[in-house]
Amino acid sequence: MCGKLPCEKPTDLQTAVERLAGHTICLCKDGECLYSDRRGIVPMINFISDEVRLNGYSVADTVVGKAAAMLFVKCGIVAVYAKTLSKSGKAVLEKYGIPFGYGALTERIINREGTDMCPMEKAVADCDDIEKAYLILKEKLNRTL
Repeated sequence: MCGKLPCEKPTDLQTAVERLAGHTICLCKDGECLYSDRRGIVPMINFISDEVRLNGYSVADTVVGKAAAMLFVKCGIVAVYAKTLSKSGKAVLEKYGIPFGYGALTERIINREGTDMCPMEKAVADCDDIEKAYLILKEKLNRTL
């Protein structure tokens, strides 16, 4: 009990949002949280490559575009909060029935120089297959690192 009312346990998504501060991504499930301070899709690609089981986790992320959303689908993420969400990322989450929230909705995710579309977004712009997108993103990331 909290005061005179019963306390509700925060959802995994609420916990992820609360714990995102100081990180680029926070994933939570049943009180367990995973964090990363790496930018872009690197954390998700690393989790997948390291075979971290993320099925059922909720995610709070600073920036979510189509590339990140597709990786969330691949991993079985069940809820997403993005500080900034692109319209194409939103479309992926809607298509796969993943509940989401966001701070700002943007037309597209831009590159770090602010001169063009994010290269990872560009890489999957015309791809709707989750597994193919993962392979495209993994290869693109390997070439840029």
